[in-house]
Amino acid sequence: MDIHALYQKPRLSEPHPAHKVYPYLLRGLKITRANHVWVADICYLPMARGFCYLVAIVDWASRRVLAWRLSNTLDPSFCTDALEEALRRYGTPGIFNTDQGSQFTSEAFTGILTTHGIRISMDGKGRWMDNVFIERLWKSVKYEEVYLKAYITLDEARCGLGAYFDFYNQRRRHQGLDNRIPDEVYWSSRPMMHAAA
Repeated sequence: MDIHALYQKPRLSEPHPAHKVYPYLLRGLKITRANHVWVADICYLPMARGFCYLVAIVDWASRRVLAWRLSNTLDPSFCTDALEEALRRYGTPGIFNTDQGSQFTSEAFTGILTTHGIRISMDGKGRWMDNVFIERLWKSVKYEEVYLKAYITLDEARCGLGAYFDFYNQRRRHQGLDNRIPDEVYWSSRPMMHAAA
C-alpha cells in the first residue's frame, strides 16, 4: 500500500559539492594501539520536544570517547570544537576517519587535521560499515541513555550525556575488547610519544 509515516528525517552526511573528499585508508589496516586511528560521526538525537545533534570523537582501538559536543544546528563549529578538545587532551592520531558529511569535509575541520599532520580518511558513500564502531556507540547511547530520558533542554542532555560517557569510558565492559573497559585499553596501549602535555 506504500504507507509511510511523515516526519522530519535527518540527513547528516550530505557532502558539500565544493569540498574535497579523501580516500578511505583503513581497509586491511591492523589497528591495535591507541591514537593510531580516531573516528568521528554525527548522530541525530530526539528530545521530548525537538531534536539535537551529537558529535563524538572515538579512539578506534580502545572505543574510548575522547571528546563530544551537542548542537541544535549542523554548523561545523561544534565538530571543530570537539576535535580541538581531543587534540589538546590526547595528542594526535596517525589517521582520522569520518564520513563525507559537509561538517567533516569543511576547510575548518580538515584544516585542523592537516595542520597537525594527521592523515585524513573518509568512508565510501553509503558505507556505514566503514565506521562501524561509532555506529555501535550511537546504538548504545540511544538505547542505554537517550530513549530512557527524553531530555527537555540541551543543558539537561549535556548533563545526562556527560554522565553516560563517563560510565561508557570508565565502567562499561566491551565484548570486542575481551571484556575490558575503554579507559583500560586506551591508557595501556597509548604510545608515550603521543602523550598530551
